[in-house]
Amino acid sequence: MNAAIAATLLAPWERCPPGLRAWNGSDPAQRLDVHRNNVVVSLVAALGETFPVVRELVGEEFFGAMAAVFVRSNPPRSRVLAHYGRGFTEFVAEFEPVEHLPFLADVAALEMARLEALHASDAEPLSPEAAHAALVAAQSSGDARIVLNPSLQVVGSRHAVVSIWAAHQGQGKLEDVDCGQPEAALVLRPALDVLVVPCDLATSRFVLALQRGCALAQAASIPGLDLAAAIAALLAHGAIVSIEPVMGEA
Repeated sequence: MNAAIAATLLAPWERCPPGLRAWNGSDPAQRLDVHRNNVVVSLVAALGETFPVVRELVGEEFFGAMAAVFVRSNPPRSRVLAHYGRGFTEFVAEFEPVEHLPFLADVAALEMARLEALHASDAEPLSPEAAHAALVAAQSSGDARIVLNPSLQVVGSRHAVVSIWAAHQGQGKLEDVDCGQPEAALVLRPALDVLVVPCDLATSRFVLALQRGCALAQAASIPGLDLAAAIAALLAHGAIVSIEPVMGEA
């Protein structure tokens, strides 16, 4: 019976499971409808907490309707509602009523990256002094591999999603944002707070290469990359955990 009830919670078109009884003799179908509504409302509210800028961009009422469509086809996979929302970015990208807002899915991706960073494993950042010593040692052995903070996420977009998000945090004015300007950011949690650090596209590609396991020399071949500035930015924001030597070929 529990499985039958669970299967109908996000499917209002399904009839009340046969044999369901209310403890006080009331209509079980009506009571199930109340429970269905409470489940959807709770999940929509959880999405609103994770994607507050998306909600502000489309408005509370529209967001509620859009999120309810997502909720009914994407039930939670965890008991922790704070983790709910994976797949929402892809849903928004395919949701026809918002196709006139081509940046919206990428704003959702940025907000999801913040959630992922928040719940990632802790790691001790490498100090600039230790990083310098490790790089010097690595040069003598051939190359280096940079290990990044596990919370680090890279968000890149053909739209000005970083500026749009920042404007909703009181950093600049939304009307001044050129939405057609490509932007990228590093999202990470070096300590207690999640940071959104704007970066150029070459730096974002450099970080992605490091995350794929590329050695420093290969990752540094990204066109237009200012390597010294990129490493300095990563160190300044606690994004580097260690620098390990990679032995060159004999």
